[in-house]
Amino acid sequence: MWEVVYITSNSEIANRIKEELEKVGILAKIKSISQEGKEGYFEIIVPETDVNEAHNIIIEKGF
Repeated sequence: MWEVVYITSNSEIANRIKEELEKVGILAKIKSISQEGKEGYFEIIVPETDVNEAHNIIIEKGF
């Protein structure tokens, strides 16, 4: 099962986070979400077994 570890409205940040996670071997995906009448958002999702490590990487990299 996949879990959301980060949400951003900036696609560049989403891609940078995905790249940082993949550098350390965490499989990550970007899921585009949007609500009617609002700009889009991007969820960074990882396997549930990697959630804690992914959060640590995200914090360590300053996102």
